[in-house]
Amino acid sequence: MGFFSNIFKGKPKDSKLRVLGKLAFLEVDMHNHILPGIDDGSQSIEQSIDLLKGLNRMGFDKFICTPHIMDGMYPNNRQIIQQTKEKLQKELNERTDATTLFAAAEHMIDDNLERLVQNNELCVMPGGYVLIEMSYLQESKALFQTILDIQNLGYQPILAHPERYNYYHYNFNVYKQIKDAGCLLQLNLLSISRYYGVEVKSAALTMIKSGMYDFVGTDLHHERHLTALENVVAKYPIRELLQTCPILNPTLVDHINNQNNIIATG
Repeated sequence: MGFFSNIFKGKPKDSKLRVLGKLAFLEVDMHNHILPGIDDGSQSIEQSIDLLKGLNRMGFDKFICTPHIMDGMYPNNRQIIQQTKEKLQKELNERTDATTLFAAAEHMIDDNLERLVQNNELCVMPGGYVLIEMSYLQESKALFQTILDIQNLGYQPILAHPERYNYYHYNFNVYKQIKDAGCLLQLNLLSISRYYGVEVKSAALTMIKSGMYDFVGTDLHHERHLTALENVVAKYPIRELLQTCPILNPTLVDHINNQNNIIATG
């Protein structure tokens, strides 16, 4: 009895061991909601630190934080996001944690985004990238104009989790049109499983085989996402799966370091 008891007690540890360092090849998680208390992601510094510890185990130590900016729901801006990032980074530093954070945002395509573009108040990632998203319920008619407007400011738009927009699953050519317009595409890691549904998984795998993704993110919001991500990382050979795509996450490291050097010498 004791033998089997020890085996089952060991399973959670084994599960953690199976994910150790497996996402280190990506180097940067460029889409997540780990900043506390400003959107539907982490709700406290302690929750943020727990989520970061989980992602650290998988090999991430650099994070571009991308809280929602969404008109009427999450009225975040550069100042709010930067202040929240600094508060979390200060706590990490006090705990001698080597995790590096950078503040950006996930911009919903809405009337507020149009104003942010006009005033050049976008929350830009290192390297000049701007993460955008649409509603899951309805395609934004302003998508291609938004892509152009962001480019005209000198930035490079990235469309978050295109595989999750169900209205495109029956018009797959639109993904090529988005790419041809100069917009990069970002995969949610959970999409390669059935976490968001079979159709999302099918769309994600098709786009991976077609080499369409440029970036990968966790889009981590909470503990349920972390647990699901650990299961995906343990189950799927993610590095091999993504070999068909020119994943640019590692190129963000130099941009982050350059940005931090500018801030330090400011």
